[in-house]
Amino acid sequence: MAAQKRHFRLAAVAALTVLGGAFGQAEAAQCGNSAAGFETWKREFIAENRGKVSATSLDALAGTTYSTATISADRGQHSFKLSLDQFMAKRGGATIVKRGRVLKRTNAALFDSIEQRYGVPPGPLLAIWGMETGFGAVKGNVNTLSAVATLAYDCRRSEYFTDQLYAALTLIDRGVLSASTRGAAHGEIGHTQFLPKNVLNYGTGGDLNNVGAALSSTANFLKAHGWQRGAGYQPGEPNFAAIQGWNAAQVYERAIAIIGRQIDQE
Repeated sequence: MAAQKRHFRLAAVAALTVLGGAFGQAEAAQCGNSAAGFETWKREFIAENRGKVSATSLDALAGTTYSTATISADRGQHSFKLSLDQFMAKRGGATIVKRGRVLKRTNAALFDSIEQRYGVPPGPLLAIWGMETGFGAVKGNVNTLSAVATLAYDCRRSEYFTDQLYAALTLIDRGVLSASTRGAAHGEIGHTQFLPKNVLNYGTGGDLNNVGAALSSTANFLKAHGWQRGAGYQPGEPNFAAIQGWNAAQVYERAIAIIGRQIDQE
């Protein structure tokens, strides 16, 4: 009889453990792969974070919608699979070089001050600026908070973009972002397309739709990723690792290094 009672107690504990795990899972916002579960995920996320995140930012999150444009862009990044020559042609590498040289001359004082402070020369900054937004011509028109929330919900990279979502909510509290802020499809903003967490970590102050603020923040990002004043930034040289920190696609990294060199060596 004692053995039977002991077996019953163990079975009861095991059952409670399973139920506890089930309830824990039910309480966690579940990712999904279509628009169908987004509203449920959003309600669960808000409920989980009530009292941990400000009511103002959660109210902004409540107003977001599932961004089909974001999902389409996330699934369609085919240009990173091109050869270097194909990528340079598709992204207009020669045009970026030509325009970048002009902007280097017309904004010489700005680039001098950035290089003096961060050690980053104009070339890679202009290459990034040109590659990301065509020097500010195309910064995107997707609601930033909806984009980041959609990717936080989407199962493909949920953990990574949940961090970005918390950063975006912090930026809303600070007045850097608003519920109506618009930018690129993955939630990037400004002339050089900073994700929310990069704005928090490397933004130097000011609106990233301002050229000076955007370029200073980009130089600060590169410096924080190991940029060494005066060192080279081609593959195999010390500063190439900082460019790799900006974007993980090898063809993009190499294009930035080539375009930057052609601008700097004018």
